[in-house]
Amino acid sequence: MSNLAREDGKQVYYEDYGAGDAAVVLIHGWGTTVRAWDYTLPGLAMAGHRVVLLDHRGCGQSSKDFADMSIEAIAGDVVALVEHLGLTRVVLNGWSLGGAVAVAAAQALGARCSGLVLTCGATPCYLQKADYPHGGTDEALAETVTAMAADRVNFLAALSAGVCASEVSQQVTDWMTNMFLESSPQAASSLAALGPLDQRDILQSLTVPVLGFVGAQDAVVDPAVCRSVADYASDVRLVECAGSGHAPFIEESELYLAELLQFLGSNL
Repeated sequence: MSNLAREDGKQVYYEDYGAGDAAVVLIHGWGTTVRAWDYTLPGLAMAGHRVVLLDHRGCGQSSKDFADMSIEAIAGDVVALVEHLGLTRVVLNGWSLGGAVAVAAAQALGARCSGLVLTCGATPCYLQKADYPHGGTDEALAETVTAMAADRVNFLAALSAGVCASEVSQQVTDWMTNMFLESSPQAASSLAALGPLDQRDILQSLTVPVLGFVGAQDAVVDPAVCRSVADYASDVRLVECAGSGHAPFIEESELYLAELLQFLGSNL
């Protein structure tokens, strides 16, 4: 079991498959764990890539009682892990809230980041702004956080049922629920941090290639948010996953892996 030491004696759990100084770093979505990537990890490893995954602070096997669970703090864990493992070149792949984490980490890593993958990423903004018409509203996010606090178990079960737009087995839905339930209730602060999030300036400053996966039927992150990345980053390729909701790596796993491997082949 591998853990990265962080502030106040806390630890971040990670897994590291393969060898070499280049790796793809998989950053899961809010409230889940490294296991969210189980549909993708084997194919990446089989293709010969070094694959690094970590549990967000407050999630999975990482310490549950971090004082700071902000998006910036999680991104700091990603950067610290890259440094800890001595990686000189990485492609960051962030799912959902992990997309916002990946953007922040890419900025901090500079030249060490050679590519960015946004899988239904909650970036550049998760919510609407005066000059940004995409995404949800502050009121809707506040209602979500309140509903989760009032009945966390049933809220997370309902969330799990809504991740995929295509038909999946009850076992898959239960698997997602179990991942969510491993997170600390305090991880709700990470979700709330999506409210003021605005990474448009960061995306404009990045010079790395970006691969964006859009779940055309996504009910968690507005597909228009994912598409809008192309309005800010300079080198973007969008892949429309017509049959997917919020988890194209599950719902259209073959397409997802093929596109991801092609991107890694050019940028890692």
